[in-house]
Amino acid sequence: MSVAAVVAVVTFSPTPALAQPAQPPAPPTTASEALQQYNDVAKRAEQVNEDLLKAQVDLQARNADFDKANADVAMAAETEKQAKALEEQFRGQVDALASASFQGARFNKISALLTGSSADDFLERASALNVLASDNQDALDKYTRAVATATDARKLAEDGQRRAAEAKAAAEKLTADISKTQQDLRAQLTTLEQARTRLSAKDKSDLVGPVDDGVYLAPSGSGAAGRAMDVALAQRGKPYVWGAEGPGSFDCSGLVLYAYRAAGISLPHSSRAQYGYGRSVSRSELQPGDLLFYGGSVGSIHHVAMYIGGGKIVHASTSGVPVKTDSIEGGGRDYLGAKRIVG
Repeated sequence: MSVAAVVAVVTFSPTPALAQPAQPPAPPTTASEALQQYNDVAKRAEQVNEDLLKAQVDLQARNADFDKANADVAMAAETEKQAKALEEQFRGQVDALASASFQGARFNKISALLTGSSADDFLERASALNVLASDNQDALDKYTRAVATATDARKLAEDGQRRAAEAKAAAEKLTADISKTQQDLRAQLTTLEQARTRLSAKDKSDLVGPVDDGVYLAPSGSGAAGRAMDVALAQRGKPYVWGAEGPGSFDCSGLVLYAYRAAGISLPHSSRAQYGYGRSVSRSELQPGDLLFYGGSVGSIHHVAMYIGGGKIVHASTSGVPVKTDSIEGGGRDYLGAKRIVG
């Protein structure tokens, strides 16, 4: 794929669909209905939060594209300037050679033989002509390369300017999308808080579920994946906060980012973006440290958890629930797939 094609794909990737403002649900009539309403609102808020995080990751990428394109323009301009200087340096010699050739000058050994008065004279003339021919050819070669370099640099500068304009336009659109999504998230969180007030003490206990303080050991030699697992497990009990990435609170992708960062690996703060890292593994191949993703499709991923072995995960699940261990199904009924970040 050409550079321009790659830039087009990166610049015009679809932006996340924006969630509609939340509509307050009708008051629940039973405790179980109140808990169901809370879970439904929390899931919608989770989707909007992921829309926001993915848009922010995309904005960072577009800004990086813009900076790279501007740097390419500056480099191309400097290359063209240097090439033009070389072009001018050899232009006089090339023009003189062209003029002499046009006027009938013959730079070859036959002309030396015909104009020489003796064999020694021929050898001297031929030697001089060899030097002259070599100098002229070198000048022609350098002049030709300088012209070609200047032309290529001009094209690169034009391409860089185009990419910069495209990246800027995409970044401006993403900025507007982020502002709208932030408003949607605030509306969803207001609705979520209203739903929380309707939960009974039992509802809140059921939401959190049993506390697991068990010891889980990463397999020997598991390297960065094992280190990330240990760090994630050490965060158990810390609260879920939308958009948080530690050290005192987390959302789902923030916990994964924090754990792998401690293991020396950088990941974006977005479960959809994190899905683009590592290699896919089947459920039967899962190993501690693998990332599990939930959503109806890649474009609608809304949750990520970390596998810790034995059919269990550690994750920051939702508002009102601290970081905890759970079954794979506890991450959601829409398990999509898994990725191995290292190994």
